[in-house]
Amino acid sequence: MRILVVEDDQDLQRLLKKSLSEAGYVVDVASDGEEGHFLGDTEPYDAVILDLGLPKMDGVTVLERWRKAGRKMPVLILTARDRWSDKVAGFDAGADDYVAKPFYTEELLARLRALLRRAAGIASADIEVGPLRIDTRSSRVTVDGNPIKLTSLEYRLLSYLAHHKGQVLSRTDLVEHLYDQDFDRDSNTIEVFIGRLRKKLGVDIIHTVRGLGYRLDEPSAVGDTN
Repeated sequence: MRILVVEDDQDLQRLLKKSLSEAGYVVDVASDGEEGHFLGDTEPYDAVILDLGLPKMDGVTVLERWRKAGRKMPVLILTARDRWSDKVAGFDAGADDYVAKPFYTEELLARLRALLRRAAGIASADIEVGPLRIDTRSSRVTVDGNPIKLTSLEYRLLSYLAHHKGQVLSRTDLVEHLYDQDFDRDSNTIEVFIGRLRKKLGVDIIHTVRGLGYRLDEPSAVGDTN
């Protein structure tokens, strides 16, 4: 899952990037409203963490422009604790949730997970597909109750497929959501990681849809070629 952090406080920006990366997310950062607006308008993010008090373009304006342009990614705004009017303005501009500064990183991560689940139509913190279970809080993966050890990239790929279970995702779509903007992207690597995941999971739940991409679905799904 790919996240954009728009925050001009460099210390907080570094903290957020570190915490999100350690939680298994791919993170891009922007230090002002103009850069943040450009990235959010041109790159496919799964969610955005947006400070409202930004230089060059304030966060409310950034968010309003995204929404007017049809950008629908979940947005979590950061506000000063005593500025309730900022929270109202943020929600009216199209924000999905907020965290007041100063905040606990654990709370921000929990709210981000909830936004991602809500956007995917998933109610529980546990995502289940057949015998597969993903605990999004701990990044723990099990099959029939047995733990599966995955690399960080394998987990990101599986998690993205799981958040879009039943949907066909192209290689290009997967690459865009698994790597940051500076990574030398190669869609051919997706096939390699899909093969590794299938071998480690040991169950027939990652289906190849010829000419289109991959779909995570129940083992009983038919009409696919693996």
